[in-house]
Parts: sequence; C-alpha cells; structure tokens
Amino acid sequence: MKLSDRIQSIEESKTVQFSSLIHNLRKQGKAVIDFAVGEPGFDPPQEVIDSTKEALDAQKTRYGPVAGLPELKAKLAGAFEGYGEENIILSNGSKQSLYSIFQAICDPDDEVIIPRPFWVSFSQQVKLAGAKPVFVDTKRHQLDVEEIEQAVNKRTRAIVINTPNNPTGAVYPKKILETVAGLALEHDLFIVSDESYNFFVYDGIESESIFSFKAVRDRTLVTRSFSKSFSMTGFRIGYVAASEDIIKGLAKLQGHLSGNVCTFAQYGALAAVSLNNDFIVQWRYQLQRRRDIAYEYVSKLFDCIRPQGAFYVFPDISKHLKSGETSEDFAAKILTHTGVAVVPGEAFGIPNHIRISYAVPEILLIKGFRKIAEVL
Repeated sequence: MKLSDRIQSIEESKTVQFSSLIHNLRKQGKAVIDFAVGEPGFDPPQEVIDSTKEALDAQKTRYGPVAGLPELKAKLAGAFEGYGEENIILSNGSKQSLYSIFQAICDPDDEVIIPRPFWVSFSQQVKLAGAKPVFVDTKRHQLDVEEIEQAVNKRTRAIVINTPNNPTGAVYPKKILETVAGLALEHDLFIVSDESYNFFVYDGIESESIFSFKAVRDRTLVTRSFSKSFSMTGFRIGYVAASEDIIKGLAKLQGHLSGNVCTFAQYGALAAVSLNNDFIVQWRYQLQRRRDIAYEYVSKLFDCIRPQGAFYVFPDISKHLKSGETSEDFAAKILTHTGVAVVPGEAFGIPNHIRISYAVPEILLIKGFRKIAEVL
C-alpha cells in the first residue's frame, strides 16, 4: 500500500536522525562526543523535579484544559505586555507549536518566507500544511530585509524569524526586526517568531522580540520553549503567545490533535517560571564561556562568524572539502575517525557548513576539538 503524497514529500529530521545514529553507536560500546546535541546539557532545577513529583503524588494525572493550566498560562502571559491567559496555549514542545501554527495560518499554495540557514523542521512543517517554503539568504547570518521584500508576492502568507538563531547563533537587532514588522504591515503578513533560545544571549546584549512592536502584535505568533529555557527537553512543553483569535484557532486544532499537554509536567513548568533567574544567569555564564572556547578552536580550523546567542557555531568548512565532497561526507568522516558528532549544513539548507553545539562539558568540548584538529 502506498503512503500519502504528503508524507512522501517531506524529509526525516536530520537532527533526530543523528541522535538515533549516536545512540546506536553508544549501544555498540563506541565513545562519541556529541557536538550534534540540541539541548542545553544542564539538569532541570530541582524545584521543577520536586513539583512534578508532587503533582504525581497528588494524582494530577487526568485530562486538563486543552490550552493548558490557567495558572501556568497566566504566569507566561506576564512576559507579554497586555496579554492574559487567553493569549497563551501550551503545546508538546515548540515543535508542535510551530506545526500547529502553519496548519492554522496556511492554505494550499500559500507561501511562507524562511531565511536561510534555517531550523530543520520549518520547511517540512510548511509543506505539511500544503504551503510552499520560500528561502531567502541571510548576510553574515543576519536578515537581509531587501531579499525578504523581493520574495513577497500575492501568495505570501507569513515570514518566519528565529532569534537567537538555530543553527548560526545570530541575534537579530531591534532595528532589523522593526523593518520586518513594517514589511508585514505593508503586505498584510503573519510573523512567526521562534524565540526558543531567548534566554541564551551573550556579551551583554539583549534578546529582542518582534512582539515589542505594538503595531504587529495582532499578526505575530511567538513560540518559546521550556526545553531550551529550563533544560526540560524530555518534559515536552512549549507555548505560543498570540492574539486571542489565533489562540482559539490553535486550541481548536489541538483539541483534535493531542488534547492537553502532560498534566503533571505542567506543574513542573509552573515551578520553573516561578523561580528567580539566578540559575539562568549561571547557565548563561557557563555557555558564554563554552562559546568562547568553541569559537577559539573553530576560528583556527574554519571560517566562522562569532555567534552571540543560542549554543551553536556554524562554520564554513569549504577549504577542507575535496572536489565533490559534501558537508554530509565531512561529518561522516569526522564521526568515523574521531568519534565526534556534528550536523552537516545541508540539514539547515546551507551546504559546506557544519553545526557544532558547545552545550557540553568543557573537558569534552576541548577534547572534541583537539580530535577534529588532529584528523584535519
């Protein structure tokens, strides 16, 4: 029997694919230093674990409201001026948030503009909504607003932005976001703003949100993630902040798709957002230190733009590629000869690059880069 054209048209997530490969290698007893990992690498705060256990002990294991616990939504809404719990919906990670967004805003043959390089699932989720991803290149990892405007046509439905960015670590300045907001107003477009890494910015800069521009709040959908912000990857909790009408539409879809997010996990999330930010400051300090170590090594081996956020570097490896060799070939060679896993740039729409996560202990970070340097 034949599967649907829709399913056959999309690709497997290459980052998930690498996670499975690494898991299998470790099962075989092979040592792998994982620079492909997409999680912060810290343990969740103890208060989160305790609150989750308490919720289980209290038998908070039944169905809950589709859009999420009211008290958790109210707490999250506090980060968005003028918003209340009616402007928030919880989801099974921001990956589901983004999938649902494209299902809710796209009709067949609509187009969604996606700056390149891009997070692996944006394009496939747009395809699953029956729409067409339209890629525009960035300049030194920053948004090229002229390229975005040239890509707009009568079928354009939305612009996707992701800051701090996965895979580049770029942080978009407020002035650029203001220009994107102006384009969305001029052409009547939605803005899908993935801000999963908003806690992780370095060098004393601020993580700006396009939500700060009041004129576009009715057309802006912000996604954020407990996976990244609180190192709660296995809890699978993300959320969308948007206008009440949009949230109602997303809740209608979620009611048929998954129902509520895991009830007891939401109590862990409630504990997380009730904490002070001391642990975030400490995590950010550690990641900035690791960023500095990673960039020092990477810049000696490859051409690389210094990242200001997230926990990745995205170097250009062209000078190390033989004729006809791809970054996928390079990543396979590195894994085979050094036991260090990196993600090839093709996964993010850009060949001749690799994504390296520095969210690993410093001793492994240094060991991994030394191994790469030796094989090169």
